[in-house]
Amino acid sequence: MDTATIASTSSGKTVVHDNEHGHDPEHEFRKERYVADVGVPELLHFELDPKPQGYYTRYPNGWSRIREYIREPAAEALGTFILCLVGVGVNLQVGLSSNTEIAPSARGDYLSNSFGWALGAACGVWISGGVSGGHINPVVTLCMAIFRSFPWKKVPGYVLAQVLGAFLGSLVAYGNYFHAIDLVEGSGVRTVPGTASFFTSYALDYVSDLNCFWDEFICSFILLLVVFAVTDRNNGPPPAGLVPLAIFSAMFIIIAGFGLQTSFAINPARDLGVRIMTALVGYGEPVWSYRRQFWLWCCICGPLAGGLVAAFVYEALIATGEDSLLNRPSRAARQWTRAQELARERLAASRSVVEAGQIV
Repeated sequence: MDTATIASTSSGKTVVHDNEHGHDPEHEFRKERYVADVGVPELLHFELDPKPQGYYTRYPNGWSRIREYIREPAAEALGTFILCLVGVGVNLQVGLSSNTEIAPSARGDYLSNSFGWALGAACGVWISGGVSGGHINPVVTLCMAIFRSFPWKKVPGYVLAQVLGAFLGSLVAYGNYFHAIDLVEGSGVRTVPGTASFFTSYALDYVSDLNCFWDEFICSFILLLVVFAVTDRNNGPPPAGLVPLAIFSAMFIIIAGFGLQTSFAINPARDLGVRIMTALVGYGEPVWSYRRQFWLWCCICGPLAGGLVAAFVYEALIATGEDSLLNRPSRAARQWTRAQELARERLAASRSVVEAGQIV
């Protein structure tokens, strides 16, 4: 049809568009739409505009190109930012308000800490989950890379983003309670553990080094066991968007049951990023030298060990998906599968030849 374009309307009439006035059929935009009330497809006719309504391009502007490369790390940073902003904020409010110079009565208790950190973790996962997977924890990132085929090239960017988010979140909380800390400790005075314990993990004096490590091991073991369960497609995963609820539950029971002795580091980024911040704002070198580098052997190595063991236990005993390190097909199994696929392809081809001969 060289001179006209025909389109039906919802009224059933046929409209002829004459192309003598410069309309080129090659530059017409058509789409088929199903009309529910009639039950028949309708061909809609539109004049093609250089940018019609609903126009989309992958890179609408220069910033969109940059965002594509930083979107996942940015999501991790924002998620960890919220985690530490809320968690550290709750710690500071509960801890500082116990001083009568700050408030006439305490604003919260240990239950507030449990809810605050658990809700902070849930909100952090909600913010980042649909973009980056919502790791917000280097232990989760590392275990996913080892056991669940998460790309290793993304691991450094994720971890750096998580530490940065923790640093910034705690810095904002510190700025908010700066004057209250001055009232409690004295202007410009910052002590370790003292008010530093409102920010990062410091063990109680009676707890042995081995007990500290074991405490963090248990906390991380519980968290990673839950994370691997709720992300296992073959184990009744929660509906989309409800994973943060499971993370909230896990964090709440961890803090409620095991938060006393070491103040539940659990997350190396949440401890390291916040510890860097405290060192820079006046708490100084003692945040690193406390109990012979407590931050390293307890707050980083403990969660890493617990998380890795939990991931291995889950993958070895429960997981069945092919994305699991322990369930990937062996070379012999892959060859057998490929042979079966080739056999099915040959059978389908031979049937097609036979059917074609019968038709003729």
